[in-house]
Amino acid sequence: MPQAANLESLGPVGEDAEQGLVYAYLLDAKGGAREVGWPEVRAWTPEMGALWVHLNRTKEDAEHYLRREAGLDDIAAEALLAADTRPRMAAQGAGLIVNLRGINFNPGADPEDMISLRAWIQKKRIITSRARRLMAADDIRARLARNAGPKDEIDCLFELAKAMLMRVGHVVEELSDKVDALEDQVVSGDTRRIRDELAQARKRAIAIRRHLAPQREALTRLQAEKHEMLDSIDAAHFRELADDTTRYVEDLDSVRERATVIQDEVLNRLTERQNRNSYVLTIVAAIMLPLSFITSLFSTSLPGMPLKGDPNAFWLLLIVLGVIVVLEIALFRLTRWL
Repeated sequence: MPQAANLESLGPVGEDAEQGLVYAYLLDAKGGAREVGWPEVRAWTPEMGALWVHLNRTKEDAEHYLRREAGLDDIAAEALLAADTRPRMAAQGAGLIVNLRGINFNPGADPEDMISLRAWIQKKRIITSRARRLMAADDIRARLARNAGPKDEIDCLFELAKAMLMRVGHVVEELSDKVDALEDQVVSGDTRRIRDELAQARKRAIAIRRHLAPQREALTRLQAEKHEMLDSIDAAHFRELADDTTRYVEDLDSVRERATVIQDEVLNRLTERQNRNSYVLTIVAAIMLPLSFITSLFSTSLPGMPLKGDPNAFWLLLIVLGVIVVLEIALFRLTRWL
């Protein structure tokens, strides 16, 4: 999996990032690209070639470009700048609005805290925006540097969605392996701290699935969309991504169900252990109760107590108590208490 460290040879990640432009590329239709800055982005025309613009939507210059300079209508601009979104796909005039979610692999972040990627795709241009760094976009940047990147705007969207889904797959596999390990612990009888780990696994599965299920619908709509920018090959590519997303959603459902079954098994084992301990304590109490009564009775100093003053009284009492224990055990076995 490409990491941020692999991009050092490309120079700073977005020299104009403080002004809202993370990076922008003019694609050469052969898998390579030339990185451009704000002047080229603002002066772009379709005749110059396919342009990929990646923005930090929280910056004022990015908002100004989208609302004033990019030539977008209000709906498209608002879709790229919205604070809260869910995965979706919608045709808007001559372009497409696509919102996707990716795993948050930024340092110190929880993977289930997924990052939203907003995209506007039109002929010869794709504009993407995010608030936090998205590793999938850095993957595409690294591939462009190797002349192995996307060739046009639709290919760029496909590669971004594929890179994001790949990281989702890694997390889903990690969750599945985690549940497998917890299941082995239950089978081996080691249930210490397992309930907390199960709860965490279920929480992560639920959080990821909440965003992944609508993303499956967005990809399905994308592969079925009849648009001039999409051909049969594009539909096949997005259908493949939709199928992979469906598989990951099913895997997450399986993780949740297995975690529930394991949690029930842990509770059953704990209940069985408590019942066994209560049973042992009940048997001990039942045996000791008549012994305690007899010893308490003979410990009184009232006149007329049997064996009082007899030097062998202690040993006789022990024999009587022993006989009572034997009779109790026999009675318990007869009544199937033991």
